[in-house]
Amino acid sequence: MILIEQMQQELQELEAKSNLRKLPGILHEGRDVIVNGQRMLNLSSNDYLGLANDIELRRDFLETLTPETFLPTSSSSRLLTGNFTACEQLEQQLATAFGTEAALVFNSGYHANTGILPAVSNARTLILADKLVHASLIDGIRLSAAKSIRYRHNQYDQLERLIEINHTEYERIIIVTESIFSMDGDEADLRELVRLKKKYANVWLYVDEAHAFGVRGDKGLGCAEEQECISDIDFLVGTFGKALASAGAYIVCRKVIREYLVNKMRTFIFTTALPPVIIQWTSFVFTRLPNFRQRREKLQLVSSKLKEVLEHKGYVCPSSSHIIPMITGESSIAVRKAEELQRKGFYALPVRPPTVPEGTSRIRFSLTAEISEEEIVRLTT
Repeated sequence: MILIEQMQQELQELEAKSNLRKLPGILHEGRDVIVNGQRMLNLSSNDYLGLANDIELRRDFLETLTPETFLPTSSSSRLLTGNFTACEQLEQQLATAFGTEAALVFNSGYHANTGILPAVSNARTLILADKLVHASLIDGIRLSAAKSIRYRHNQYDQLERLIEINHTEYERIIIVTESIFSMDGDEADLRELVRLKKKYANVWLYVDEAHAFGVRGDKGLGCAEEQECISDIDFLVGTFGKALASAGAYIVCRKVIREYLVNKMRTFIFTTALPPVIIQWTSFVFTRLPNFRQRREKLQLVSSKLKEVLEHKGYVCPSSSHIIPMITGESSIAVRKAEELQRKGFYALPVRPPTVPEGTSRIRFSLTAEISEEEIVRLTT
């Protein structure tokens, strides 16, 4: 009973700090959610292009299926009997689109980030990770045998000093960053990171494009496409569960890296593969990704509008993307602001420690291409 009492005490402490999390009961109706009987515009979704609500796209996909080809489970890991043709076809699609030697698909971004880094690291590896990388990357670093140092957010002078000091002491150094950061919505300078990497023979670059894939670049391939450095990134990772309205994740890389991960990556080896029907849907949407340019432009337009209004109101807003934080500071203030917005019909959620550092609690607006400029005006008045 002592353990149960400790759990209860910790939960009470979280509640006292306004940091207690609870699973909400949500009904989804298109762009809207219904919570506690109230209909609200969803401003907390990762459906950046609005594809999850595109009934016509869904209908077109369903017409490609038959009872024989609708396979809702893989029933196995890929190394046993779960390596369906659809998965290999998607990986070839990805490699062709990105112009890389190979690609590998995973069950989720969390599987990718917690599996790749431990697989490619050893005790003679140093990981240099941006201070604000996602929790999944932090967990991957912790699971690895590597030593790690977190450099100040987007501070490449410090990163370069760390490389200079350590590059002769380690077999390999891996720089780890997101391209668009999940909480602040700002961006990494991938070209500068590539420049640093190229100065040293034993430095590799790992970039998580979870929030950029589908949204950035002429074809929607992400910031690496936009900054013209795909071929210079050793581990280019992205997810299907956000802009692509599906599930799973990928890496595009050299063929030898793919083969190495198949043999060494525990989160790939020891899990049931994604259902083939999910892989087929991902492939179906990915084929059409270059055609969604207007949606990407619309998303950029409404994002710029919201950032402009928040800054005019005096909020610090570091974002340069569709993820727009309204930083309030204290958790209690963020919770109160979220409740006010929900009463106005906007489902915007507070983000609190430990997801963000103490004193930086915020409302995190996660915009989609379906939102209108008029709704941005109504949100901010």
